Amino acid sequence: MNVLLAAAALSGAIAVGAGAFGAHGAEGKAAEWLRTGGTYQLIHAVAALVAVQMGAKGPGWLFVAGAAIFAGSLYLMALGAPRWLGAITPIGGTALIAAWLWLAWHALRG
Repeated sequence: MNVLLAAAALSGAIAVGAGAFGAHGAEGKAAEWLRTGGTYQLIHAVAALVAVQMGAKGPGWLFVAGAAIFAGSLYLMALGAPRWLGAITPIGGTALIAAWLWLAWHALRG
């Protein structure tokens, strides 16, 4: 669980940095992508921490991975990567939805 806790904390730090860059160092669509990615990543870093507290390791890792895919694809496009990476973003979103459902199942099961 310590590795998951560290991954969630690192994810939160990256989210704050991306959001700050989106607010102060980027313009146009890039700024929007950085803010959106930062918001989603930060929310799901906290969700991963909640999953750790609940002893739900699987959903916690899925929150971290889903946020990395979702936000990471947006960050890469904001930094100049090809826009076809936007096709990867929904994969991360789907993982985040699955993590929420898995966490709900874990809560009801417990």
